[in-house]
Amino acid sequence: MSSPRPPADHVLIGKIVGVHGIKGNIKIVSFAESLALFEEGSAILLCSPDGLQQERTINWVKPHGRGALLSLEGVTSRDLVTELIGCELYVGRDRLPELEPGVYYWLDLIGLAVVTAEGNYLGKIESIIQTGSNDVYVVRHHEQETLVPALNNVVVAIDLDKKEMRVDLPEGL
Repeated sequence: MSSPRPPADHVLIGKIVGVHGIKGNIKIVSFAESLALFEEGSAILLCSPDGLQQERTINWVKPHGRGALLSLEGVTSRDLVTELIGCELYVGRDRLPELEPGVYYWLDLIGLAVVTAEGNYLGKIESIIQTGSNDVYVVRHHEQETLVPALNNVVVAIDLDKKEMRVDLPEGL
């Protein structure tokens, strides 16, 4: 039997990794670019590794070391937090900020089919590597891996409806 999946209209923004103190403060790793998605008073969906889901309200969040501390309504003791370690944290996709035209969330790009300007299938975007100057799309088809730089002169078009990215690869790629 498979575990329940988070709703399709939710996005993963973090994970509970530990306890801080005795009053129910939670150590998290945030996958979001900023902590703004952990807005006070907003709902957050907790999904445990065994598939259990519960919605909680955020009391507050603040940076802490390489992660953050989070307080959730109803989580008031160290023992309650211990039970939540390993839970993934999701918010509704409608909470994501609107992007400028031509800018995409990674979660929308992962899984896109990648084809060349000539129509040759290269594979699907498996992951994205962040570099100092530009992102690099890791495209895989069976055992073949192609690294595609996220540059305007390489990425010709992105069609999220068709789930396709068209690229014009420079010689040597």
